[in-house]
Amino acid sequence: MKTVVIGAGVVGTMTAYYLQRRGHEVTVVEREFDVAQGACFANGGIVHASEVMPWSQPGMPSRVLRWLGHEDAPVLLRARALPHLLGWGASFLRNCSAARFRENTLANLRLALLSQTSFREVRREVGHDYDLNSAGYLKIYSDRPALDAAVALSESMRADGMNFEVLGAAECAALEPALAPAAEVLAGGIYFPDDELGDSYKFTVGVAEYVKGRGATFHTGTAVEGFDVSGDAVLGLRTSRGRLVADRYVVATGVHTPRLLRPIGLAIPIYPVKGVSVTVPADAWDEPPRMAIIDEARLYAMAPLGERLRVVGSAEVTRFDTAPDARRCQAIVDNATEVFPDFARCYDPDRALHWAGLRPVTPSGTPLLGATRIRNLFLNTGHCHQGFTLSCGSGRVVADIVDRRAPEIDMRGLTLG
Repeated sequence: MKTVVIGAGVVGTMTAYYLQRRGHEVTVVEREFDVAQGACFANGGIVHASEVMPWSQPGMPSRVLRWLGHEDAPVLLRARALPHLLGWGASFLRNCSAARFRENTLANLRLALLSQTSFREVRREVGHDYDLNSAGYLKIYSDRPALDAAVALSESMRADGMNFEVLGAAECAALEPALAPAAEVLAGGIYFPDDELGDSYKFTVGVAEYVKGRGATFHTGTAVEGFDVSGDAVLGLRTSRGRLVADRYVVATGVHTPRLLRPIGLAIPIYPVKGVSVTVPADAWDEPPRMAIIDEARLYAMAPLGERLRVVGSAEVTRFDTAPDARRCQAIVDNATEVFPDFARCYDPDRALHWAGLRPVTPSGTPLLGATRIRNLFLNTGHCHQGFTLSCGSGRVVADIVDRRAPEIDMRGLTLG
C-alpha cells in the first residue's frame, strides 16, 4: 500500500516510521528544506506524562485577561489575534470546565503513557544518539497551596498510570544539587521518574535517516498546492514538484493544517501559539542541572541536553509570527536565573540560540488523530505543547487507524469528532 505523509516534523516522521513497519510504501512531503525545521527544532525536548494537562483549564481565562498587556506574562494574547479567535476561543472557554479538563487530561495521559513505552522501543530499534537523559523530571513549587493543588491533581491520575513522588525542599535539593541555592524558598516538588529528556531535532533526524535507509522517500523543499478530491476520496496530491498518487494520505502539518484542508471542506480547530527557547553551552556552570526541571511559579523549564542547557517557556497568541521576541526570551532567562543564579554565567546573548516555534493548539488541548470524512485522508496533528511527548504514540495509533485496526488505547477525546 502506498501512503503519503505530509509533514516531516517529529509527528510526521514517526507516522512514516510506524507505517513503514506495517509494510507501507511511504513518501513524506515537507515544505521546509529539511526535516524537523518547525516546532520540534529547538523545543524543550521533554517526554513527560506529567505535563498532559491542557491549557484549557479552570481559571485560565481569568489569568489570560489579567496578563493582557504584560510583555513578560507567561501567556500573552496579542490584540491582532483576537479577530481570528472567535469560534476557536468560544470552544476553548467551553473546555475550561472542570469536567472537560479532566476528560481531556486523561485522554492525553493515555496517549502519553503509550508514547513513553513506544519511545523505548523505537530507540532500541533505531539506536541513534539524541542526548537522551533518563534521570526523570522534577516540578518545583514556591508556595505550599500550589504544591498541594498539584499533588492533588497528580493523585487523581495515579490510578490511570501517573507515577510520581512528592518531595520536600531539602529532598528536591538532594535529588538535584543545582537547586541547593534556592532550597530555602522552595515549598517542595513532585518528581516523575518515568519522564525523560532528549533533543527532539536529533531524534527526528535519526528516525528519518533510518526510514530512508529502509526505502522511504522524503521530498523536502516541496510545498503542497492542494488535494484532488472526488466524492469521498483523495485521488492525488498536487505539489510544487508534481502530482503524487497514493492509497492513503496522512496530514501531520501542525499549525498549517487548517489552511491546507479548508479548501476541501474540512474545518480543523487549530490555532498557532508561539513558544520560545534559549539554548546555551553548559561549560561555564560547574554543576549544572542533571535532570529536566519545571518551575511552576515562574512557568519555565530548564532542560540539560548533552553539553547544552535549554530554557523554554512563554505562550504568545500572535498568529504566524515565528521571530523570537527578545523581551520574552529575556523574561524566561531572568526567571531561570532567580532559581539558578549560576545560569547567568552560561548566558551570553551573542553565543545563545534564541528560537521560537508555533505550537498547534486545539481548544480541548488534545490532538486530532485518525479518520476524516474523506475515507483515505487521515490526521495526526494538533498536539499543542506536547508534540515530542506524544509523537511516538500518535504515530503508532494513526498507523493502526490507517490500516483499519483497533488502536491500543481508548481514543475518546483524541479524534476530529
